[in-house]
Parts: sequence; C-alpha cells; structure tokens
Amino acid sequence: MLKGILHFSHQLLEDTVTKGETVIDATCGNGCDTLYISKLVGEHGHVLAFDVQEQAIKNTELLLKENTRKNVTLIHDSHTQILDYLREDTIGGAIFNLGYLPKSDKSIITKGQTTISAVNIILNLLKKGGLIVIVVYHGHEGGRSEKEAILEHVTSLDQKQCNVLRYEFINQKNEPPFILAIQKK
Repeated sequence: MLKGILHFSHQLLEDTVTKGETVIDATCGNGCDTLYISKLVGEHGHVLAFDVQEQAIKNTELLLKENTRKNVTLIHDSHTQILDYLREDTIGGAIFNLGYLPKSDKSIITKGQTTISAVNIILNLLKKGGLIVIVVYHGHEGGRSEKEAILEHVTSLDQKQCNVLRYEFINQKNEPPFILAIQKK
C-alpha cells in the first residue's frame, strides 16, 4: 500500500530517528509534525520547533498542551536561526512543510533561499544516516519559484555526501505536494 505524503514523511523519520535525539521541526505550523516528533524522540529527546508566525506558535503550543508534551521548545523565529538555539552538536533529523500556514494569511510563505539556508545548516549538523524531510507544497502564489529553487539545490548536492529522494503521486491534479528526503551518508 502506498503511503500518503504526510504518512510517508512521518515513516521516513520513524525509520531514522531514535529516542533521546534532538530533531528540528523547521516549520511547526499547526503542530502536527511537532507532536509526532515529540512522541518519536521520547521523554529524553528534544524537539526545536520553529515558525515565523505567532499564530503557528500558539496553535502548536495548544496542541502540545492538550497532549501533555513537554520535550519541545517553540521558537518564534526563522529556521535560518537554528544555530542560535541549538545546544547539541548533532541532530537526528528534521522536517519542513513548505508553503503557508493553513487557514491563515496566504501571503506569508516559506521562501526558497531561507529554506535552502536552513537545509544547509541542518545537513552539517545531521547525524550519519539522518534525514531531512521536506514536504513541498507549491500550488500557491510563490510556491513554484520556491519549488524550483529547492529542486535545483538538492539535485546539486554531492552524491558522495548524501542521497536525495523525491516521492510524489504523478496522476493527481492541482499541483499536489511531494516529498524530498535528504539522507546524510
């Protein structure tokens, strides 16, 4: 059975992240990935969850509170500022959901250059065998240019340093999202 985009993104993390690690949610949005990762890393693990929108931080905080999760640090800042908040030398993985915060201002979107910058920072910190999972939503204003920038960047990554996977359903209309997964060798 083929997994949907969100289920497959979680499966990828589940296959590589271990309990006790620090994992980055680079775009916490409404908190679904943050909550999932919080459970995945366990009580002794830690999640750094970033978002530039205050509403995303509030939404995620509420979801975490409802699920009594305490191993998350919510950061109202750009994911390009990871080094300002990270206390570890190595992280177990990361996830991005590109685009905009659902049911909010669609003019506030992720941007190719800042996403690429954060990916590069994370790639340098990522454990051997760790994954950066990027869910690319591109069917919105500005989404196409971000998608093209990200694709150009990840296809240029040195294959001796990492593998890059693209997972998508090609028979769906309306520009469906797809996954890019970068695994450090």
